[in-house]
Amino acid sequence: MTRRLEGKVTMITGAAKGIGLGIAHVFAAEGAALCLADVDEAAGTAAATELSASGAVAGFIRVDVTDQASCEAAVKTAVDRHGRIDILCHNVGIYPKARVAEMTEADWDQIFAVNVKGMFFMIKAALPGMRARKYGRIVLTSSVTGEVTGYPGWAHYGATKAAMLGFMRGAAIEVAQEGVTINAVMPGNVLTAALEDMGQEFVEKLAAAVPMKRLGTPEDVAFAELFLASDEAAYITGQTIIIDGGQLLPEGADAIE
Repeated sequence: MTRRLEGKVTMITGAAKGIGLGIAHVFAAEGAALCLADVDEAAGTAAATELSASGAVAGFIRVDVTDQASCEAAVKTAVDRHGRIDILCHNVGIYPKARVAEMTEADWDQIFAVNVKGMFFMIKAALPGMRARKYGRIVLTSSVTGEVTGYPGWAHYGATKAAMLGFMRGAAIEVAQEGVTINAVMPGNVLTAALEDMGQEFVEKLAAAVPMKRLGTPEDVAFAELFLASDEAAYITGQTIIIDGGQLLPEGADAIE
């Protein structure tokens, strides 16, 4: 590690587990001061304790991203603790399965409240401080689903992830002259506890469609976010990086050896 984020105050939403926790571990190794934001207080506190025990500067902040006041309070807490937020990794998201025929208005509203409205609330809360200091890195965890691929049962999820990228592109232009960049990563299938809960057969089916013959890890995603959050990416904004092990490359199943 090169400690490229030494002293950079980083808020990570959805940091208690999965990709968010992977981001936290990678960023901690690079010297970032971490604010782990999550609605799960027990898991988030445990994650912060574990990271602190390893020598990282890490603390937990509870946030409900569907509540604008909660997002504003979480950002204020981070600023009160550290004086600023340099990097926002907005990673929190849900992906309940519901085919269109059975999908309810409540299903639609819930996933948009977390995945899209939550992104808007967190960025809106973090931006004023970044703009005032003329420095900020915002990295969104989107997905290949919705923007370039689809999967039965996750049409509403795909719609939210595509919406995130549309928002990102417009917002990135608005702050392009103020030292703030907004970019996104687009993971394919990443092996998290939530994915494992769907069963070994489902996991193996997903891995079989990847030329590398494995699913991604949270750290695979985290290293891409690390680049976009670093000073090396200062001239990159409104862009995406696909992290999928080559899953989108084959023309068909026969192209995968």
